[in-house]
Amino acid sequence: MKDGPYEEPPGGPVKKDGPYDPLRLCVYATVALLGWLLGPWAALGFAALGFAGYWKARRAGLTRSKCVLRDTRLVLAYLGLIGVAAVVAIIV
Repeated sequence: MKDGPYEEPPGGPVKKDGPYDPLRLCVYATVALLGWLLGPWAALGFAALGFAGYWKARRAGLTRSKCVLRDTRLVLAYLGLIGVAAVVAIIV
């Protein structure tokens, strides 16, 4: 059965915007690889990048995040703690 320019795949109909793209899983794997290869330097870099992003977003008015921690103050504290732990790991 045809629905527009696309044919229905054997597994059933496809959403209008196409099949689910698990891009986040690729991103997570890349971040894990960088963490494994670069150790605490990667943790420090990602924590600093995340902290800067959340700091800017909070100053722009974001108070609730899609992060599991929800409150941006908790997210900032979490990322700050990761950064401190990474610095300690680099020094020691």
